[in-house]
Amino acid sequence: MTIADFKSSLLGATPASGISPPLAALWWAAKGDWDKAHAIVQDKEGVDAAWVHAYLHRVEDDLGNAGYWYRRAGKPVASGPVEAEWERMVSIMLDEQR
Repeated sequence: MTIADFKSSLLGATPASGISPPLAALWWAAKGDWDKAHAIVQDKEGVDAAWVHAYLHRVEDDLGNAGYWYRRAGKPVASGPVEAEWERMVSIMLDEQR
């Protein structure tokens, strides 16, 4: 799946089957359902889940909590637009699935 395919899938009612939970969380985040996105990654292990968790707390402007999750993910705290971070995350995670 390309990033263009992923973005096109946002027109649907649910994420594409077969994508990872962190990607599904980013899909729901893009649809504006923060709670659903957070529920997906809240109890998941792994770097990608922690990174998405960090992103979600950044989106809600809980920067202290976001910082904790960026550290858990081993990623630097993002400082640019959240839209650019979302795009970067989706691109990287789609590449990992290939």
